[in-house]
Amino acid sequence: MSRQGELFPAAAVAGAPLPASLPLWQEQLLAWQARLADHQAPLFAATGAAVPLQQGQLFPIPADPGDPLELARRLDPLSLSPQSLSFWRWPRLPQQGAALYLVMDRPPQLPLPLLLYVGETGRADQRWKGDHDCKDYLAAYGEALARAGLEARPSIRFWSDVPAAVGPRRALEQALIRRWLPPFNKETRDRWATPFTADPA
Repeated sequence: MSRQGELFPAAAVAGAPLPASLPLWQEQLLAWQARLADHQAPLFAATGAAVPLQQGQLFPIPADPGDPLELARRLDPLSLSPQSLSFWRWPRLPQQGAALYLVMDRPPQLPLPLLLYVGETGRADQRWKGDHDCKDYLAAYGEALARAGLEARPSIRFWSDVPAAVGPRRALEQALIRRWLPPFNKETRDRWATPFTADPA
């Protein structure tokens, strides 16, 4: 049974159709996307901007280029090449080794994309194969949009210039999640009312 206020019912994740008696209205989905865009659009504009001076500072203190927060602040997701979510079926994969990956949608009514998920992997050529929570969320999201007469334009982007060691790479992933608040990451689902999960109810 779907909980009151669910944007994407859990039934969609399991592959079951959305209940005909509880359709998601187009206005609900557009409003949800707009709330996310209100948070993320300024971040696209601020990417890589100079560190502002604080009161009493004559000269800015240079940021540590290896600091995860600084790296997350400087990353421009739009500088990464978008790929189809079916990239892993290609005979030769362009990405190998350690990477962070960003799953995005490009709603036609918005001027900028939406960053939906941030993940990390030690093997970029293998990470998207098989079962993956984010794939389930994307399936439910895409189905909800289609039933409301809206279009999903998902893509995935890989950032390979990341630490090979797991600890620093995960720290960078968490810094990006805290900055962008992507709604399909478990840390931020409650904030955006993204209640569908692959976990049993």
